Amino acid sequence: MRVLFIVGSFPAISETFVLNQITGLIDRGHEVDIYALNRPENTAKVHPDVENYHLLERTYYAPERAESSLIRMFQACGLLLASGCKHPIGLLRALSLFKNKKQLKPIEWFHLMVPFLGKQPYDIIHCQFGIYALKGMLLRDIGAIKGRLVTSFRGFDISWYVQEYGEDVYNELFKKGDFFLSNCEYFRQRVINFGCNAKKIVVLGSGINCERFFFKPRFLDNGKIRITTTGRLVEKKGMAYSIRAVAKLAETYPNIEYKIIGDGVLKTDLQNLIEELNVSYIVKLLGWKNQQEIIEILDNSHIFVATSVTAKDGNQDAPVNTLKEAMAMGLPVIGTNHGGIPELVEDGISGFLVPERDVETLAEKIAYLCDRPEIWQQMGQAGRAYVEQHYDTNKLNDQLVQIYEQVLSNEDTNSAKSPSFKEAIA
Repeated sequence: MRVLFIVGSFPAISETFVLNQITGLIDRGHEVDIYALNRPENTAKVHPDVENYHLLERTYYAPERAESSLIRMFQACGLLLASGCKHPIGLLRALSLFKNKKQLKPIEWFHLMVPFLGKQPYDIIHCQFGIYALKGMLLRDIGAIKGRLVTSFRGFDISWYVQEYGEDVYNELFKKGDFFLSNCEYFRQRVINFGCNAKKIVVLGSGINCERFFFKPRFLDNGKIRITTTGRLVEKKGMAYSIRAVAKLAETYPNIEYKIIGDGVLKTDLQNLIEELNVSYIVKLLGWKNQQEIIEILDNSHIFVATSVTAKDGNQDAPVNTLKEAMAMGLPVIGTNHGGIPELVEDGISGFLVPERDVETLAEKIAYLCDRPEIWQQMGQAGRAYVEQHYDTNKLNDQLVQIYEQVLSNEDTNSAKSPSFKEAIA
C-alpha cells in the first residue's frame, strides 16, 4: 500500500507512537510518505530510527509562510509559477476545485497543496490527531491528495480542541472520513458523543517496541530509592504535584531521589517551585533525553510516577507511552485517575492510581512503595505482562494493516462495517 501520514511536525521526540507506526509499515513492505505541517522546533534529540529508516527523505514540509499577507501573496505566486512549470495539469485541476470552497483561503491552501502536485494517489491518508485531519480532509476535497481518509484521535484533539472550538468542530470530518481510531476507550466514547458513527471507530492503542525496553526486577540496592518521571513540562502532566509530594517525604525518606526528564513552557516555574520547597538536592530537571538515554535512566530507577491532570483548557491524556515504557522495564508505577490512564495501570497490581492533584494521597502511595521494596518485583512483572499483551507495537501494527485493508475493501467508504473491523483486530 501507499500510505501518507499527515502530522503536525516531524520528527517529534515526544511522538514515538507515530514513528513506531511508520517504521512498522515500512518493515511490512508498504510505502510511506510523511507530510508535516510544521518543521520541528527541537532537532537536538532525534530518535535513531529517523536516520536508520532515512525518514527525512520521505518527509515533505508545508512551505513556511511569511507573517505579512502581501509577502504571502508573492510567495504563493512564486510557488504557483514553479509548480505550474513542473505539473501544469495537476495545478489546473487543483485550482479549479477552489471555486466551490468558500471556506478556504486560496493563498493559505496553495502553501499546503504544493508538495503534492504530481504525486500519485495514496491508498490510505492517515491523519495523526483530529485537528490535522481537518486539513487532510480539505486537501482531499480540493484534489491535492487522493486516498481513503483515516483519522487517529489521541488526546488534546478531542479534549482541549473541542473545548476551544465547540463540540461540532468535527461534524464534517465525521461525515467525510472513511474510518477513525482512538488510542483508548475513554477517547473513543468522547468521539462518539461528539457525533462519530460508533461503527466507524475502534480503539488501537499507541504501541511501544517491547524489545527495546528490557525487563529487570527491581530491588533496593545501595539504599537510594530513585523515582523518575518523563514528559513535557506542561500543565496537564501535573509535575508540580509530584514535586510537592516528594517534598513532603524529603525529611522522612532522606534516601529518595527524583529525576524529571523533559522540557517545556513550565520549566522555569517548576525550577522555582523546587527551590521554594528546598528540595533541589533531591529533585532534578534533566531536560530532553533521547530514547536510549531515557532507557538508561529508567534502568537505574525503582519507581515511576506520571501524575497527569485535566488542564484548565480541558487538555487530557490517553494512556501515556512513558508509563508503558516504565512498566515494560519492570518499574512499579503511580498514575492518576485521569483520561485513559486507568485503562493501562491496574490499581494495586502493576502500581497505584490516585486522584488528580491529590498531593497527600500521592505522597502516601510513594511512601507505601518506599516502605515495601519486596513488592516491586511482583508489580513490575504484572506491568510488563500487561504492556506486552495490550501495547506491543508489532501486534498493533499488524492490526493497523488489517484495518487499512478493511477500509480499502469497503465499497462504501462512508459506512465501514463494525463487525468486520472488530474481527480484523480481535
